[in-house]
Amino acid sequence: MDAVRERRRRPLLDCVTARFEDVAPVRPFRWSRGERHFPGWYWASTTGQHVGFESWLERDRLILLDFDPEVVGISSQPFWLHWHDGERERRHAPDYFVRRADGSAVVVDVRADGRIEPRDAEAFEVTRLVCAQAGWGFERVGEPEAVLLANARWLSRYRHPRCLRGSEAERLRDVFAAPGPLMAGADAAGDRLATLPALFHLLWLQELAAEEMAAELLGPDTVVHLANGGVL
Repeated sequence: MDAVRERRRRPLLDCVTARFEDVAPVRPFRWSRGERHFPGWYWASTTGQHVGFESWLERDRLILLDFDPEVVGISSQPFWLHWHDGERERRHAPDYFVRRADGSAVVVDVRADGRIEPRDAEAFEVTRLVCAQAGWGFERVGEPEAVLLANARWLSRYRHPRCLRGSEAERLRDVFAAPGPLMAGADAAGDRLATLPALFHLLWLQELAAEEMAAELLGPDTVVHLANGGVL
């Protein structure tokens, strides 16, 4: 779907330089009573745009993509991939197209391991093969690691730039130049009602780093320090 929302169908290798991270979804996100899925829109701080999802699992993966500092672009349902399986024409719309800071691209499909039917497995394999031809990566991901997701979801509440004010940010950077407990550092930087949102925003940006993010839930005693080895 191009910039003026017109559909275009071309061989994939003719489209490898297209900025699929900027395209509109090729199919709408629908809501209806009694539906098993939970579609919605997530505001991504990476792009400042809303990105669609069709399930909580996709939403959770979207949060982790938004949290990844190497990701600079994300779009949902970026294109239809058409192929013939020997009996009939098939098509598949991958869940996400991801652009990384180094310019590389990754196509992501989200599906729980226990919910992959044979037709799904075929679609994922075809997508993997054609992505390799295009020079893109491909990932089929399932349920994320629970502790890392819980921490990322908490920090995502503070992802908007309004949570960061210059004076608090600078004081927090000074305080955590030496590693220390999260809550004690917030208090040392000023009134915690003002410093905690800024602290969580800096953790979201990964300007500050918390130890054991994938193993322990964030708490008052979590050790926080400047990222990149503590260099100001």
